[in-house]
Amino acid sequence: MLEMLKKIIPEYVDVEPEEITLDARFMEDLHFNSYDFMSLLGELEEELDVTIDEEAVLELHTVGDAIQYLESLQKK
Repeated sequence: MLEMLKKIIPEYVDVEPEEITLDARFMEDLHFNSYDFMSLLGELEEELDVTIDEEAVLELHTVGDAIQYLESLQKK
């Protein structure tokens, strides 16, 4: 999942794949704005065939948070 995000995230923000770590924060470290972040989540929903709960979005601060949440959705 991390490798997939390392390919997708640079399509939205100007970061190198090496900067995308489990501890990287979307807003502070990767410089996402809210529009780009929501667009990324929309692409991930399509790519993984899952539905991301709007309430859960508020808890996704780091790449690791997102991976953990997305993996939990895939298990359902």
